[in-house]
Amino acid sequence: MTESPPPFRDPEREPDQRVDDLLSRLTADERLALLHQFAPAVERLGIGAFRTGQEALHGVAWMGPATVFPQAVGLGATWNDDLLRRIGEAVSVEARALRARDERVGLNVWAPTVNLLRHPLWGRNEEGYAEDPHLTSALAAAYTRGLRGDHPTHWRTAPVLKHWLAHNNETDRDTSNASVSPRVLHEYDLRAFRHAVEAGAVAGVMPAYNLVNGRPNHVSPYLREQLRRWTDDELLVCSDAGAPSNLVDSQDYFATHEEAVAAALVAGVDSFTDHGTDPTVVVGRLRRALAAGLLTAPDVDAAVRRHLTVRLRLGEFDPDGGPYGSAAANDVDTAAHRELAREAAEQAVVLLKNDGLLPLAPPSGNARVAVVGLLADECKTDWYSGTLIRRSTVLDGLRERFGAERVVCAEGVDRVRLKYAGGWLRVPASAAAAQARVAAGAFDPALLAGRTDLPPVGTCAAAADATEFALVDWGEGAWTLRAPDGRYLSVAADGFVRASADQPGGWVVQETFALVSVANGGGDGDGDGHAGGHLLRHTGTGGYVCVAADGVKVAADGEVLPAERATPFTVEVLERGEDAVARAAATADTVIVVAGNDPHINGRETEDRTTLALPPHQDRLWRAARAANPRTALVLVSAYPYAVTDADAELPALLWTAHGGQAAGTALARVIAGDVSPAGRLPQTWYAADTDLPDLLDYDIIGSRQTYQYFDGTPLYPFGHGLGYSSFRYEDLTAERDGDALRVAVTLTNTGAVTADEVAQLYTRAPRGPVALPHRRLAAHRRVRLAPGAWRRLAFRLPLTDLGFWDVRQDRWALPPGTYELLAGASSRDIRLMTPVELTGEPLTARPVLGAGLAANGYDTQRGTELVDRTKTSGDAVRPRDDGTGELLYQECDFGDGAAAVTVEAAGEGAVDLIAGTTATTVTVTPTGGPYRYASHTSGFAVSGVRDLRVRLRGPVRLARIAFTATGPRKDAT
Repeated sequence: MTESPPPFRDPEREPDQRVDDLLSRLTADERLALLHQFAPAVERLGIGAFRTGQEALHGVAWMGPATVFPQAVGLGATWNDDLLRRIGEAVSVEARALRARDERVGLNVWAPTVNLLRHPLWGRNEEGYAEDPHLTSALAAAYTRGLRGDHPTHWRTAPVLKHWLAHNNETDRDTSNASVSPRVLHEYDLRAFRHAVEAGAVAGVMPAYNLVNGRPNHVSPYLREQLRRWTDDELLVCSDAGAPSNLVDSQDYFATHEEAVAAALVAGVDSFTDHGTDPTVVVGRLRRALAAGLLTAPDVDAAVRRHLTVRLRLGEFDPDGGPYGSAAANDVDTAAHRELAREAAEQAVVLLKNDGLLPLAPPSGNARVAVVGLLADECKTDWYSGTLIRRSTVLDGLRERFGAERVVCAEGVDRVRLKYAGGWLRVPASAAAAQARVAAGAFDPALLAGRTDLPPVGTCAAAADATEFALVDWGEGAWTLRAPDGRYLSVAADGFVRASADQPGGWVVQETFALVSVANGGGDGDGDGHAGGHLLRHTGTGGYVCVAADGVKVAADGEVLPAERATPFTVEVLERGEDAVARAAATADTVIVVAGNDPHINGRETEDRTTLALPPHQDRLWRAARAANPRTALVLVSAYPYAVTDADAELPALLWTAHGGQAAGTALARVIAGDVSPAGRLPQTWYAADTDLPDLLDYDIIGSRQTYQYFDGTPLYPFGHGLGYSSFRYEDLTAERDGDALRVAVTLTNTGAVTADEVAQLYTRAPRGPVALPHRRLAAHRRVRLAPGAWRRLAFRLPLTDLGFWDVRQDRWALPPGTYELLAGASSRDIRLMTPVELTGEPLTARPVLGAGLAANGYDTQRGTELVDRTKTSGDAVRPRDDGTGELLYQECDFGDGAAAVTVEAAGEGAVDLIAGTTATTVTVTPTGGPYRYASHTSGFAVSGVRDLRVRLRGPVRLARIAFTATGPRKDAT
């Protein structure tokens, strides 16, 4: 007699029944063990080990060779939902295929990143899709649909959205506080996550490292109050790496790790990514928290249920592994995936400017194309890239397209020798030099060790024997030195400097140095010259380069070498990069300058940028090319925007694309040659100067006038901008009410001579009133391809709520009556058509403060304040920044027939000044005994009618609430 399988193994049963059955079979210890990222096997039940977290941002990362698609910001530039869905599907197919080869490959994929690209100096700009919540959420929903697969109950992979919530800075990222007002929260940050979750293809989210309104995201009440209310699905919340320990160690938010893990679990964190592959530390903390009564068994069971639900969806408990369980191990780098990578790279190219230089006709006669610049012959990857199987540079692409004999190249590096008092630096020859750096027994690139099998850099007495290095200034004090065989100077764990790295990379980059001028007292060298003596400071260790008897080093006996022990060098320039570029440009018919960033150096995870400027080295290169040949185009290949106002003014053509993955060079060549009409659109505003930017840590996009929605200045290139080789006519924009939505349509016609894509963009604008509303807000988009003369009627359905805003007076979504505008066009500033729509909504009303009081965070505008946590579990309070003075404005407060007194609920100490019309009072807050000990303080405050209320906070005071006492009923004389 054959024993029937347990219910959790029966695919015919309901998923909830299967999860209930498996949960009931697990012991208390087995349940706790499942809460770590590396969940161990339960062998007695035949349950295997499971790992949450497989990076898959633009291809399967860290797990060996795989198809590499453009960076996420480049995918954002495609504005193509269907393309993102197809890429997600390809990535999930490759994840299954790679898992068929190696069970360490995970199926719980940590992608996509839906943090909005609010500030272009954010180091992880490359990981997001756009600055706009609609576009970001639409693309994220499409990518997750592809990752999930189309089976009704089973998932090919289980995607997790990163990083909840309001996370746009690497500077002090685990201790900084994002002050997010209710309007910014609901209209901006939450919207990026919500649509993707509601689309039904998201398995969970990952909280961010930072704090929001004074509270770490890993104990965010919004996980319960918002996220879990958007769907009936069991969402798995996975912590970021090390974040649970940060709650105690760096954030000092809890006194003990037991309190921390308990608070995180209760808040909604289900899987703890902490202490690497060792679950014992976290499980021990959870066990002690449970024993101390900080957690209950139902708390643990709720998290375990979410964990098991994800694994059930992936088919793990099905006898045959489910419908996706028989993946072919060779479904990696297929012809279809290669074609998709090329299509994606082509669609990501944005033509910023074109005065007729592009497209280039094939060179004829003796004409040649010069391809110059630091990225002309580079195909860069980033931290979350997979391992390239194939690569294509711009030089490769143009030589393939026009013929190698028609294309010349000049990289534009400075060729230098390094001289010191005793001679010159020399890279010794080594038979081991050709070997690639690999991870020993681990796929994680953070575990890649620097090579020690090569001899350290040495010295020589004669200049003729010295090594000629390629010196590059990547900007912001980061320089690289490359040996003639292509290997970069790098530092391994033993502190010696070797020419050993194929490319800069690693969690801590070991291939960058700062040139510290001896002449100016130790400051970093300027961006132009190398004259005079310099010290070389190694960025990764902070140690200074020293010539020693056993080789060149930056550390000895485990200690980095200080400046006092550094060897001064003279940088002897053999050839400046701009001279080589000018020579190549002068001999060519057309020049293509390829500039941009190395994703491992400036602007990356852990490191924000400090400026929008193109690095001085690369700025000199395009200027040299332009001086030698006015037919010069600048191609920017970068993970973020630059302020290139001079280039825009002086050059006839500019293009931008993110690092485009394996097909980047082919794609750019096809666009430059006109085989493809470019139709990428900017997913974020390109500002003209650093002065256009607010502080990196200012998350108030309304008050600081950030993003295309609120920016009052003139951008260099606006959100949604992008040109092509054809032209399009917009006509017949119509809109009609359909229940709780608007049905909108517009006709698009290709009026040019070539087949091309156009990205039709639909924006809304609300009636002007007392509330600061966006200049315009993206509501819909569509990328379409039309042949010359062809037209298409595009239809959209807009929920009416998309036209509204968060009303802080009533703490709800509002759609006031009035004339709304629907705007159709080719960018946020290139509006071709407008049609008005009259909507009958609920009018805004004054704040009923006499009965309801005021929540402190419900202000209309503020100056000099920040939002903080009212308690460690929920609620907001407001305090002055740096314990100074701050002001809040609450518009249209209805005091009715009259208030007699005001009561403020506050913690800390200080003063609260309240002014309404001619009525003013000061409430003194005496010390309450701590930031979470609130007390009520009352003062007389006689005011009536509808008034604006100004509140000034002075000192280390936290304001939570304001209440008003009505004037008592008048007693008539008898």
